[in-house]
Amino acid sequence: MKAALVISGLLCSGSAWADNVVTDQIGRTVHIPDTINRVVILQHQTLNIAVQLGEMNKVVGVLESWKKQLGANYVRLAPTLPKLPTPGDLTKVNIEDLLSLKPDVVFVTNYAPADMVKQIENAGLPVVAISLLDVPPEEAVKLNPSVKDEPAAIDSGFATGVRLIANILGDRERGEALIAATTKSRKQVADRLADIPPDQRIPVYMANPDLHTYGHGKYTGLMMQRAGASNVADSLAGFTQVTMEDVLKWNPAVIFVQERYPDLIKEIDSSPAWSTIDAVKTKKVYLMPEYAKAWGYPMPEAMALGELWMAKVLYPSRFADIDMQTEANAYYRQFYGVDYVAPAQ
Repeated sequence: MKAALVISGLLCSGSAWADNVVTDQIGRTVHIPDTINRVVILQHQTLNIAVQLGEMNKVVGVLESWKKQLGANYVRLAPTLPKLPTPGDLTKVNIEDLLSLKPDVVFVTNYAPADMVKQIENAGLPVVAISLLDVPPEEAVKLNPSVKDEPAAIDSGFATGVRLIANILGDRERGEALIAATTKSRKQVADRLADIPPDQRIPVYMANPDLHTYGHGKYTGLMMQRAGASNVADSLAGFTQVTMEDVLKWNPAVIFVQERYPDLIKEIDSSPAWSTIDAVKTKKVYLMPEYAKAWGYPMPEAMALGELWMAKVLYPSRFADIDMQTEANAYYRQFYGVDYVAPAQ
């Protein structure tokens, strides 16, 4: 079921709504106050989108693990984050701390435990679950849902989720701009890679701490596919842990590591266990830039910039005319208000 927005009554002046009823991304009907001034966000994907919507002035509490999830460098884009209370995390909440913040609405992840959601609801607070994926409600509540048509489910679910967040926070126009930005370079990338047969695509492994990686059903796999890569872990479902034997058997030609895990690059490059893998031998282990968020959930900058960046890394001659600094600056100025600056290594 797609998240739907139903407004009963007439719109109030400005961005406030009259008698708002929304359907969140796990199929729950939620009554939202007509004025939203105080928001708690217990999901890093929604937090990242809220920053780009320019609505952090309404955020009064965030998830405990924001720095781990978004990366230590992210604070420059949202300087208020270290000062905000942390009344919970992805799968837990301190209800007393939450109530003390007097939020008008609480955003949670789609796989937040049902009793956690119920506890917040019973305290009289509206709870909106965000999945950024269009699947039936019984699948939407899972960390690793079953997805039949990944491109359709991800593109549709992303747009629906961004609209839901933007409408609640009061900036529909910026939400639509964010959605539009995600497809700007897609045709260009697809056209330049169209003649590469599936069996000639570069085998790629997405490394995460403790030998976790992404199989099918997550945005990371679609990101690789659109960038001309072959995900060596595609036979697996969702976000999962593998073994070193698996990685050795797959023998990826390229390894990518998300920007939030810089220590993993050092581990891969220095560990004897990884030394026989082609990607390590040829020095094709890459720390991704901040904007190339190869997360299980689709993020706007990953779709707008990350897919293009990955395609350029994998097939540099086909994208020689693309300057990623220029592309990133344009996006960051529009949605973060600053140029993109890569962190010092």
